[in-house]
Amino acid sequence: MLAMWSQRLFVDYALQRRATLHALHAGTAHTTDVCDADPYLLRAAKFHGEPTDALCPVCRKEPLTHVTYVFGDELGQYSGRIKATTELEPMAREFGEFRVYVVEVCRNCSWNHLSSSYVLGDGVPRSRGRRRRAAEE
Repeated sequence: MLAMWSQRLFVDYALQRRATLHALHAGTAHTTDVCDADPYLLRAAKFHGEPTDALCPVCRKEPLTHVTYVFGDELGQYSGRIKATTELEPMAREFGEFRVYVVEVCRNCSWNHLSSSYVLGDGVPRSRGRRRRAAEE
Protein backbone atom coordinates (compact mmCIF):
# COMPACT_ATOMS: atom_id res chain seq x y z
CA MET A 1 0.00 0.00 0.00
CA LEU A 2 1.50 3.28 -1.10
CA ALA A 3 0.74 6.35 0.99
CA MET A 4 -0.78 9.26 -0.90
CA TRP A 5 -0.19 12.93 -0.25
CA SER A 6 -3.52 13.42 1.54
CA GLN A 7 -3.73 10.08 3.33
CA ARG A 8 -4.62 10.38 7.02
CA LEU A 9 -6.34 8.47 9.81
CA PHE A 10 -4.86 5.20 8.56
CA VAL A 11 -6.08 2.05 10.34
CA ASP A 12 -4.33 -1.26 9.73
CA TYR A 13 -6.39 -4.32 10.68
CA ALA A 14 -3.40 -6.69 10.74
CA LEU A 15 -3.77 -7.50 14.47
CA GLN A 16 -7.42 -8.40 14.03
CA ARG A 17 -6.49 -10.51 11.00
CA ARG A 18 -3.77 -12.26 12.97
CA ALA A 19 -6.20 -13.01 15.82
CA THR A 20 -8.75 -14.43 13.37
CA LEU A 21 -6.15 -16.67 11.75
CA HIS A 22 -4.86 -17.76 15.17
CA ALA A 23 -8.40 -18.74 16.19
CA LEU A 24 -8.76 -20.70 12.96
CA HIS A 25 -5.49 -22.58 13.44
CA ALA A 26 -6.19 -23.15 17.15
CA GLY A 27 -9.54 -24.74 16.33
CA THR A 28 -11.71 -22.14 18.11
CA ALA A 29 -13.01 -20.91 14.75
CA HIS A 30 -14.06 -22.92 11.72
CA THR A 31 -13.23 -22.32 8.10
CA THR A 32 -16.90 -21.59 7.46
CA ASP A 33 -16.65 -18.74 10.00
CA VAL A 34 -13.81 -16.96 8.21
CA CYS A 35 -14.29 -18.03 4.59
CA ASP A 36 -17.70 -16.48 4.17
CA ALA A 37 -17.32 -13.86 1.44
CA ASP A 38 -20.59 -12.60 0.03
CA PRO A 39 -21.16 -13.61 -3.61
CA TYR A 40 -21.16 -9.90 -4.56
CA LEU A 41 -17.75 -9.44 -2.93
CA LEU A 42 -16.39 -12.45 -4.82
CA ARG A 43 -17.78 -11.06 -8.07
CA ALA A 44 -16.28 -7.64 -7.28
CA ALA A 45 -12.91 -9.30 -6.63
CA LYS A 46 -13.13 -11.16 -9.94
CA PHE A 47 -14.02 -8.19 -12.12
CA HIS A 48 -12.75 -5.11 -10.23
CA GLY A 49 -10.17 -6.37 -7.74
CA GLU A 50 -6.45 -5.78 -7.87
CA PRO A 51 -4.29 -8.90 -7.52
CA THR A 52 -1.56 -8.99 -4.87
CA ASP A 53 1.55 -11.11 -4.45
CA ALA A 54 0.42 -12.48 -1.07
CA LEU A 55 -1.02 -15.98 -0.96
CA CYS A 56 -4.27 -16.62 0.87
CA PRO A 57 -3.48 -17.35 4.54
CA VAL A 58 -6.19 -20.04 4.69
CA CYS A 59 -5.98 -22.16 1.52
CA ARG A 60 -2.52 -21.00 0.37
CA LYS A 61 -3.56 -21.80 -3.22
CA GLU A 62 -4.31 -18.43 -4.76
CA PRO A 63 -3.02 -14.88 -4.39
CA LEU A 64 -5.26 -12.48 -2.51
CA THR A 65 -7.18 -9.81 -4.37
CA HIS A 66 -7.76 -6.32 -2.96
CA VAL A 67 -11.13 -4.67 -3.45
CA THR A 68 -11.16 -0.94 -2.66
CA TYR A 69 -14.40 0.81 -1.66
CA VAL A 70 -14.89 4.56 -1.21
CA PHE A 71 -17.47 6.22 1.02
CA GLY A 72 -18.23 9.86 1.73
CA ASP A 73 -21.03 12.41 1.77
CA GLU A 74 -19.33 14.49 -0.91
CA LEU A 75 -19.22 11.52 -3.28
CA GLY A 76 -23.00 11.49 -3.62
CA GLN A 77 -24.17 8.59 -5.79
CA TYR A 78 -20.56 7.36 -6.06
CA SER A 79 -20.32 6.63 -2.35
CA GLY A 80 -20.01 2.89 -1.75
CA ARG A 81 -18.49 2.18 -5.15
CA ILE A 82 -15.41 0.16 -5.97
CA LYS A 83 -12.44 2.13 -7.25
CA ALA A 84 -9.06 1.17 -8.65
CA THR A 85 -6.05 2.42 -6.70
CA THR A 86 -5.10 4.62 -9.66
CA GLU A 87 -8.44 6.46 -9.35
CA LEU A 88 -7.88 7.48 -5.74
CA GLU A 89 -5.36 10.30 -6.20
CA PRO A 90 -7.48 12.25 -8.71
CA MET A 91 -10.44 11.78 -6.37
CA ALA A 92 -8.37 13.07 -3.44
CA ARG A 93 -7.78 16.29 -5.38
CA GLU A 94 -11.43 16.62 -6.38
CA PHE A 95 -13.12 15.93 -3.03
CA GLY A 96 -12.55 17.36 0.42
CA GLU A 97 -12.80 14.10 2.33
CA PHE A 98 -13.81 10.50 1.81
CA ARG A 99 -12.96 7.20 3.47
CA VAL A 100 -11.31 4.29 1.68
CA TYR A 101 -11.71 0.65 2.75
CA VAL A 102 -9.47 -2.09 1.37
CA VAL A 103 -10.77 -5.66 1.66
CA GLU A 104 -8.59 -8.68 0.92
CA VAL A 105 -10.40 -11.56 -0.75
CA CYS A 106 -9.45 -15.07 -1.78
CA ARG A 107 -11.47 -16.07 -4.82
CA ASN A 108 -10.64 -19.73 -4.17
CA CYS A 109 -11.78 -20.30 -0.57
CA SER A 110 -13.82 -17.10 0.06
CA TRP A 111 -11.54 -15.77 2.82
CA ASN A 112 -12.16 -12.06 3.24
CA HIS A 113 -10.94 -9.54 5.74
CA LEU A 114 -10.85 -5.79 6.04
CA SER A 115 -7.21 -4.97 5.43
CA SER A 116 -7.04 -1.23 6.01
CA SER A 117 -9.00 2.00 5.98
CA TYR A 118 -7.96 5.61 5.64
CA VAL A 119 -9.20 9.05 4.73
CA LEU A 120 -8.26 10.88 1.54
CA GLY A 121 -9.11 14.31 0.20
CA ASP A 122 -7.63 17.78 0.14
CA GLY A 123 -9.46 18.79 3.34
CA VAL A 124 -11.52 21.53 1.71
CA PRO A 125 -15.20 20.71 2.34
CA ARG A 126 -17.40 20.76 -0.72
CA SER A 127 -21.11 20.38 -1.00
CA ARG A 128 -22.54 18.18 -3.69
CA GLY A 129 -24.65 21.09 -4.93
CA ARG A 130 -21.61 23.36 -5.31
CA ARG A 131 -19.81 20.73 -7.35
CA ARG A 132 -22.80 20.28 -9.64
CA ARG A 133 -23.17 24.03 -10.24
CA ALA A 134 -19.49 24.31 -11.13
CA ALA A 135 -19.89 21.49 -13.66
CA GLU A 136 -22.87 23.24 -15.28
CA GLU A 137 -20.99 26.54 -15.82
